[in-house]
Amino acid sequence: MAGDIKMDREAMDARDFDPRSGNWLERLLFNHRALVILFCVLVTAGLAWQIPAIRLNASFDRMIPKEHAYIQNFKDNQADLAGQGNVLRIVVERKGGSILDPAYLQTLQKINDEVYLVAGVDRPFMLSLWTPTMRWIGITEVGIDAGQVIDETYDGSPDSLARLRLNIERSGEIGRIVAPDFKSSMLYVPLLDFDTETGKALDYAELAGKIEKIRAKYEGGDIRIHVVGFAQVVGDLIDGLGQVAGFFMLSMALATAIVYWYTRCARSTAIVMFCSVIAVLWLLGVLPLLGYELDPYTILVPFLVFAIGMSHGAQKMNGVMQDIGRGFPRLVAARYTFRRLFMAGFAALLCDAIGFAVLMLIKISVIQQLALTASIGVAFLVFTNLILLPILLSYTGVNQAAALRTLREEDAALAAANRHALWRFLDRFTTPRAAALAIAVALLMGVGGWRVSLDLKTGDLDPGAPELRTDSRYNRDSAYINAHYANSSDVFIVMVASPPAQCMNYDLLQKIDTLEWELRQQPGVVATDSFASFNKGITGQFTEGNPKWFALVPSQELLNGFVKNAPRTLLNQPCSLSMLRIFLSDHKAETLERVSKVVADYAARHDGPDGKFLLAAGNAGIETATNEVVKQANRDMLYWVYGAVCLLCLVTFRSWRAVICAVLPLVLTSVLAEALMVWLGIGVKVATLPVIALGVGIGVDYALYVLSIVLTHLRAGESLSKAYAEALHFTGKVVLLTGVTLAVGVVIWAFSPIKFQADMGILLAFCFLANMLGALILLPALAVFLLKPSPQPAGAGKQAGPAARVQHATSTIDRMPT
Repeated sequence: MAGDIKMDREAMDARDFDPRSGNWLERLLFNHRALVILFCVLVTAGLAWQIPAIRLNASFDRMIPKEHAYIQNFKDNQADLAGQGNVLRIVVERKGGSILDPAYLQTLQKINDEVYLVAGVDRPFMLSLWTPTMRWIGITEVGIDAGQVIDETYDGSPDSLARLRLNIERSGEIGRIVAPDFKSSMLYVPLLDFDTETGKALDYAELAGKIEKIRAKYEGGDIRIHVVGFAQVVGDLIDGLGQVAGFFMLSMALATAIVYWYTRCARSTAIVMFCSVIAVLWLLGVLPLLGYELDPYTILVPFLVFAIGMSHGAQKMNGVMQDIGRGFPRLVAARYTFRRLFMAGFAALLCDAIGFAVLMLIKISVIQQLALTASIGVAFLVFTNLILLPILLSYTGVNQAAALRTLREEDAALAAANRHALWRFLDRFTTPRAAALAIAVALLMGVGGWRVSLDLKTGDLDPGAPELRTDSRYNRDSAYINAHYANSSDVFIVMVASPPAQCMNYDLLQKIDTLEWELRQQPGVVATDSFASFNKGITGQFTEGNPKWFALVPSQELLNGFVKNAPRTLLNQPCSLSMLRIFLSDHKAETLERVSKVVADYAARHDGPDGKFLLAAGNAGIETATNEVVKQANRDMLYWVYGAVCLLCLVTFRSWRAVICAVLPLVLTSVLAEALMVWLGIGVKVATLPVIALGVGIGVDYALYVLSIVLTHLRAGESLSKAYAEALHFTGKVVLLTGVTLAVGVVIWAFSPIKFQADMGILLAFCFLANMLGALILLPALAVFLLKPSPQPAGAGKQAGPAARVQHATSTIDRMPT
């Protein structure tokens, strides 16, 4: 062996290499290596300067599908729905006693005043026992009387507390602002999309921080505070980003350690990691220039870019190491590796980018931003890991002992008698019998997975905030509020449009009342509220609470007189729009689908010139629209990403048979991933939808690297077994390495306090492993029946020695279109 290597080195002096060989891109880059490195240094310095300007934030507006009909209806009537969109609910509980206590009410007043002054609060629509908007309505001997629940006469005396209890009972807010057991009360805090002090977009991290300070200040003793709402979810997610970053760093460390264990070469491992980190730095630096922020849903993108970079970088490093082990000078080894793998790597990264880019089809801003930022990150990888990395290796080379060890392993692996048990096992799938068995098993798994995937749900499958753990503080707070209040945090609002001054029309109110009755029969509906039910309540009060009169009186004159006393949350000033509010026990997908279907069917039967039922507003109505968009986009996205991947594979391989070999394993992984989501109770939603596209875009990388080498040797006239053995050694080992490395790196996310990150970690780990196994087992099995060696003259494929083998493969690739 030593003699062979020495002879190869003598035959491969760098002076014998023609720098004018290779295509125009290779000559441009490697003949000007210093300029390429200088360019990268300048770009890195410039973009690193921008990184401190990155902001962590989120936006309620970016989370909604603005082009959906429900959202259009909501936006068209948003001025009349003020205070009923992005809402924070703060419940102040008195443990072991009633809220009719001077000390409790004083604490509540302080909390109310401090929350009222928080920037971003829509103050005119804030509601609590201490706000002027909290009013009671009663029937007296002189007619309708009304007043503030806590008025200027309150002084904490027993008489004023008794009067307060009466006012609360007459307000109709028991179960809404005051718990039925009188042990807690709520601050209903609607939010704006901008900071009322600066005029800039609302900083949810800052807002959540202010609420947390208020909570910490007053919670203690017999006072306990519960907070729910989109702003609190975002705040908790942002608070958890420190732990998320810790998991990312651990994943990066594991990936680096496994690559070093494989190579035993510190310099090449460091360069692979360095180039992947550079791509992440470029991505982070470009975000402020584009005016983008990092939010809890896009924070995963930098690690995905790093993971993809490590995968491609390991392939380039492996190629250079093998060629140096055969005796090539480091510059020649780097150029040969670039020549052999650039097109496969570029096609793979293009597939990755397309896997992200198709997410742009989903008209939800947060997903579109994720798609764009991830696509930019992948574009940077083309430069850092396909170009910069081999150029750096052309200067540094690799550890000579590691290179020789790689060469010894290659020769042993290619010798059938000494082949490793794993390589012998994989080689069996190039025989018809084992290939047929593998395809049959894959088919059975696909059919079984497809059957299970039919039960895949869209949207959230758990109550509370599914982004967080079930036992998180937020979800405990949500469970408390849902158990003690009828107006839960999940509100579905139906807008009833009518001609001006006709919202009190008796026929229209009767239709609303009938719809309310139908909705209250539905599972998951806790309570309803509308101008119709308000009228029934007032009529009942006029008749001294006689239940026989708790109904809509067919007297238009009487109904007309109730309008001026109705709260603005139920109708607008011109009386052209009234609201039917539906309070739900949860926002599970099936609950939202059931409610929206009942309303849509009813509207189809009863819409007319006197009034139309428009869906939908409220956080539950907005989530229903989001679920519908995600459900439609899920299939459309897969069609587009598979179409694009097939097209790119066809351009790369110039063979429809090769396309089938590359794509069918991806299809199986997609089906099984959806079945896994059903088994784990994960729905298709904004947080998990990107994983489905990434499973295809990133997964095709493995097939591209393996198939590119297999086709090269098949076109040289070699058998499939020999071609696959060469592919296993040259790229297959690294496919196995990166598949396991990336899976190990992301599976530890399962322990994250942020549940959607844990879900993504499990799904990504499965996709990495399944796609890796598909490329190593199912791909060669399909190739047995679809790919055949090209006819060659006798002896054309017989070459001796490691140098000849590489030169033969290189010359073959030189003849392939680039």
